[in-house]
Amino acid sequence: MIIVDVPLPGGRSYPVVIGPVAIDGMLTVLPPVSRVAIVTQKGIGVEVETAGEQRVFTIPDGESAKTLATIEDLCSGFSSWGLTRGDMVIGIGGGVVTDVAGFAAASYHRGVPVAHVATTLLAQIDAAIGGKTGVNLPQGKNLVGAFWQPTAVFCDTDTLTTLPEREMSCGRGEMAKYHFLGGDGMESLDLDEQVARCVEIKAEVVAADEREAGRRMVLNYGHTLAHAIETTGRYDMRHGEAVAVGLVYAAELAAAMGRIDIDRVDEHRRIVDHYDLPRALPAGVDDDELLAAMGRDKKAFDGLTFVLDGPDGVEPVHGVDPDLARNTLDRVR
Repeated sequence: MIIVDVPLPGGRSYPVVIGPVAIDGMLTVLPPVSRVAIVTQKGIGVEVETAGEQRVFTIPDGESAKTLATIEDLCSGFSSWGLTRGDMVIGIGGGVVTDVAGFAAASYHRGVPVAHVATTLLAQIDAAIGGKTGVNLPQGKNLVGAFWQPTAVFCDTDTLTTLPEREMSCGRGEMAKYHFLGGDGMESLDLDEQVARCVEIKAEVVAADEREAGRRMVLNYGHTLAHAIETTGRYDMRHGEAVAVGLVYAAELAAAMGRIDIDRVDEHRRIVDHYDLPRALPAGVDDDELLAAMGRDKKAFDGLTFVLDGPDGVEPVHGVDPDLARNTLDRVR
């Protein structure tokens, strides 16, 4: 078992418990409460033991669950049951569940404690860590949300053994990202150690910038194009797969701007290939749609904004030339 502590401003912190049967230690980690609202999805099938009375609230599958209507339904259910600020919400599932459960917990009574049991690789190394919560709008992903740090996160790697390969690919896309944020050589570690290393990197970034005022933007490396691919919505590409394409695109864009050399671009391609991920845009993408979606990205405030590699490492770069961004799309076809 590996425990990574996520430090926060003001001396706060919370543990991320990683390894097989990590959920077996929940009773010793979580504070005792009277009621526990379990937010999950059908088919996940992970049960947890808690000190308080449990009630299960099931949300729909997929990104379609990430709506304000889902948050309203959950909060109405919490209220009808009598959930209080002294109780707890536990999200059991992947990134959709942790995003939704966290936002519902942040919103209900202006904040009740939340913990996460992350059951996908994507959630274990990224979505469940760091307190980002939110839902989608038709205009884009995660445009409505809140920062709400969990009490604890449990990354039970036994739950990954039953995941479809496509779901594992989602997580590997985020894992590839961490190679360029300080995770050099991570491909040689075993799975539990890889998860722990990703959590350590994210914890260090979150500790320095809890509310994404600056440095935390680096965690969106590869995501500007990835979110645009997802937002346009007509392509059979999962989040992690889109991130992999976004990483190669970001490297090509950085090279076109003179920030990195071709060897560094090749390193991005090597890591993406190592995880058996796509590095080309899906067929039939519309450049105008992608550029418009990238312009609506949450990081953008001075024209197009990308997180790009460079001589000082990965960092946000504002005011990127739209023509250059468009032309670079041809490098990932």
